[in-house]
Amino acid sequence: MAAGAGAFAWATFPSMPTRRVYCSAAHRDGQLFVLGGCGGGGRALGTAEVLDLPGQRWTTLPPLPTPRAGAAALALGKQILVVGGVDATQSPLASVEVYHVDEGKWEKKAALAQPSMGISAVQRDGAVYALGGMGADTSPQALVRVYEPAKDHWQPLPSMPTPCYGASAFLQGNKIFVLGGRQGKLPVTAFEAFDLETRSWTRYPRVPSRRAFAACAMVDGVVFSLGGLQQPGPHNFYSRPHFVNTVEMFDPTQGAWRKPNRTIRMREKRADFVAGCLGGRVVAVGGLGNQSYPLDSVEGFSPSQKKWEPLPPMPTGRCSCSSCPAPGLLFLIGGVAQGPSSAVEALCLREAP
Repeated sequence: MAAGAGAFAWATFPSMPTRRVYCSAAHRDGQLFVLGGCGGGGRALGTAEVLDLPGQRWTTLPPLPTPRAGAAALALGKQILVVGGVDATQSPLASVEVYHVDEGKWEKKAALAQPSMGISAVQRDGAVYALGGMGADTSPQALVRVYEPAKDHWQPLPSMPTPCYGASAFLQGNKIFVLGGRQGKLPVTAFEAFDLETRSWTRYPRVPSRRAFAACAMVDGVVFSLGGLQQPGPHNFYSRPHFVNTVEMFDPTQGAWRKPNRTIRMREKRADFVAGCLGGRVVAVGGLGNQSYPLDSVEGFSPSQKKWEPLPPMPTGRCSCSSCPAPGLLFLIGGVAQGPSSAVEALCLREAP
């Protein structure tokens, strides 16, 4: 049962010491690690900071050995793993580094076979799966690799049917679902799943409409593709890209996308926003719309009631935020307000009285 709209609230945390966008975040045991990203000059940063959530205090950590932005980051036991991204010259990175939480130091690990930015990563049973990415020649990659920390080794797995970078990846049972992402500047509509037991790929029906900067979420096994910027078709040569409030849902039990329905569109047209799952709802937060400034509006979709409702607005309207789920919280970190932002805020569920 989805939480009522009145159950949602915002928690505001102390601002990051460093303003940034395209940073990587990982939550572990009451600590929020924020790593790398780009500052005001657009160069990749080596800055690493951690927020102690109960104490509401930031600590500056030793910097990343390799400054990077747009890396994949995951918490693995007492380690924070950082994979790929781009360096200060905007070149994709193959390097992989681990921060040892107890020892307070970084260690270089086995690198990827090829430099890669825009990797999608999930973990299961202590192993990390890195999917897709974009290489130094700017072509999308279909690479899939698994990392086992104990062996410090990346093993190649069967490639994705559709190469892409910046895709959304969700772990459901023994499958990793991958959708969205881009090839160059073009949005990808492929929707595919990798079975971790049979180590084989299945192609599902494509996302019905092609949208750039859309966001994806999964709740109760149902996959949502939301909003974005729709490019006009080739026949509309003079029209411009426009923001949409499209909602497309894939039900794995039916094996099909539900027919688009005007009644379940989002309340707001938006792109470059954060989508997530909290309190049994799909939530859409901030982003860019038809205004000249980033949105602060937030809305939640209840799968049972099949409708969107407004949720409390975010304290700092932003787009291009990094996000990080934690128990009962969805963090939005940095991003762009007027320039790079230092804001750290979390959508949360109010404690029952």
